[in-house]
Amino acid sequence: MKKHPFEVWGSLVASKKGRWVTLGFWVLLVAVLSFTLPQINSVENKNAENLPATAASNKAEKIIEKQFPDNSGIPLLLVWHREDGLNNADYKKIQTLYASLEKKPVEKQSLVPPLSKVPPTALAQSASENGSTIVTPVFFDEAATTEQLEKGLKNIQKQVKDLEIVTTGDYSQADQLNLRYSGPVGISIDATGLFKNADFKLMAATVLLVLVLLILIYRSPLLAIIPLLAVGLAYGVISPTLGFMAEHGWIDKDAQAVSIMTVLLFGAGTDYCLFLISKYREVLLRIDDRFEAMKVAMKESGGAILMSALTVVIGLATLALANYGAFQRFAVPFSFGVLLMGITALVVLPAMLVIFGRVAFYPFVPRTEKMALARAEKIGKPVKQHKPSHKISRKIGHFVTSKPWTVIAVTVIFLGGLATFTPKINYTFDLLSSFPEDMSSREGFTLIEDNFSAGELAPMKVIVDTKGKEINLKDDLSKLDYIASVKEPQIGKENKDIQLYEVSLKVNPYSPEGLESVPQITKDTKKMMQEQGVSAAHVNIAGETASQYDEKTTIERDESIIMPTIIALIALLLFVYLRSITATLYLVLTVVLSYGAALGAGWIVLHYMLGVDAIQGSIPLYAFVFLVALGEDYNIFMISEIWKNRKEGKPLKLAVEEGVVHTGSVITSAGLILAGTFAVLGTLPIQVLVQFGIVTAIGILMDTFIVRPLLVPALTTVLGRYAFWPGKLFKKK
Repeated sequence: MKKHPFEVWGSLVASKKGRWVTLGFWVLLVAVLSFTLPQINSVENKNAENLPATAASNKAEKIIEKQFPDNSGIPLLLVWHREDGLNNADYKKIQTLYASLEKKPVEKQSLVPPLSKVPPTALAQSASENGSTIVTPVFFDEAATTEQLEKGLKNIQKQVKDLEIVTTGDYSQADQLNLRYSGPVGISIDATGLFKNADFKLMAATVLLVLVLLILIYRSPLLAIIPLLAVGLAYGVISPTLGFMAEHGWIDKDAQAVSIMTVLLFGAGTDYCLFLISKYREVLLRIDDRFEAMKVAMKESGGAILMSALTVVIGLATLALANYGAFQRFAVPFSFGVLLMGITALVVLPAMLVIFGRVAFYPFVPRTEKMALARAEKIGKPVKQHKPSHKISRKIGHFVTSKPWTVIAVTVIFLGGLATFTPKINYTFDLLSSFPEDMSSREGFTLIEDNFSAGELAPMKVIVDTKGKEINLKDDLSKLDYIASVKEPQIGKENKDIQLYEVSLKVNPYSPEGLESVPQITKDTKKMMQEQGVSAAHVNIAGETASQYDEKTTIERDESIIMPTIIALIALLLFVYLRSITATLYLVLTVVLSYGAALGAGWIVLHYMLGVDAIQGSIPLYAFVFLVALGEDYNIFMISEIWKNRKEGKPLKLAVEEGVVHTGSVITSAGLILAGTFAVLGTLPIQVLVQFGIVTAIGILMDTFIVRPLLVPALTTVLGRYAFWPGKLFKKK
């Protein structure tokens, strides 16, 4: 009789000799890679662009670089503030700092305005209308790395310290001069610092959480450590390999992606380990020889583990189709990491389990009846067999198969009700809103926002080509009801027909209304040009508002491409594995429903409970990719058990019930661990990760406790043999 491929594989990697060869090879591989290649966390973050070069705002910036060159560099904005109004002593301190910067430039400083030579009264004219705030720039070399910018800022901070200026704490104190560092340089340094500090904390918190949960679930010290060892060995290959790729420019290292990848690997990796451990323990109750038991366990669970991993790998790989840079930078690390984690669960873990044998489960050692009797005779007292009780899972399985329509109605209404909150979600594309409120760059921005008019925060730059006609659009632009002010036009350096108008909006330039003004001002400006005789007028919009509008449209484009693609690919995988069109359809629909419910529930928690006004615009796509891929993981593992039961000839209801029973505890454990690891992101001071962690954790819990044990088995029961159509099991009575 021909052996099952995974049974053969089990005999290779988990035989008496093969176990040591397998483990030794992997440990040696980790050692070699760790000593010869850089770890991914040690590679410098490239700060790659998120918008493609073809984005309208990028094209506009290229025109500005050519026609209106400004070689001053990247600005660090120094935001000075005194609650009861800046005084002459404050202005003198500002001038003292700038005089020092002129004499002794800091690292990579390219330019400082000659503020030390300006009379204090003239400097005061640049302050806010209420006289409490002024913004002064220091420019740095555009080619400077984040590390060099950080050194330059630290040098400035040392000089500021000598001037007795307050840079932290409550800036509303009336009797002190406050300073905050913002602008592109301040934001870049703060962003890098956030992720730099988050890496170790995230790794430590994730490992500790998984360890505690494993001990609580299995109450076995060794069994808690073995999955973590397996994940650690996988990470030992993944991290230096990704570091090598990043160092050679094959991928762009993204600190945010690396942080989330750590969580995903420990969560998903532990899940794959639990799937095999659970099946191995079950087989050890009926087979004496641990090596033979592993072959059977691999045969019965290897296919589901491989399919689960491939589902996640393919799902995450679809991010490579994105135009948005951050999505693209996630694709390779995530899909590669999960692929290696799946391989580890099928290669290293079996070897480790047979090395430890039944001792791994101590003190709840699984024994066959024969072994239990032999041990009882040896020690002279009865030996208890530690069989899983499955009491709760059995009750759930029986209830679901007895009242499937009730289960379907209640779960669909509940999940659908939560999903109705998704249209109410507000989105933001502002990076600063993701920073902690007490971070210097965000506090500086808040001071500017509170003390200057909204449009002055980030003026729009409207660029037009007059095609040789005598045109001045300042007055026409000023008449638009959403425009606060317009400066006199600048004329292009190389092409005198190119004009640039700096426009301030009446609304916050980062608000949804501000973003929607980009297509509106483009349309209105084209109309003005046509009225003045310029046909087929070219209008380009630059500035922060235009960039964020392009970010919004780029993400919307990526959602329209990636979401259908991941559904189609996962559906194809499911069909190949299950040979059932019907099952493929309802398995995909259930996770999509679960995603909608998770997004709605996440908004309820974030907005109505935590007071968040808007979530980051990238969250829906990230959550969709992760929840659909990971949610299908659990469906595959449970549905595989139902299919196996039917192949063994069990009646449909019994096959479904037993499927719920035998996968209930392991999927519940896996779901709790995976949700817990994503919830760890909620402890970080980075709002985008907090929001992503909360939404994803909620979605995983819904898959674990509603979709997998209730909705999917209920649908399978109602559909009966049509759940297997058109496969072989459809014809089975």
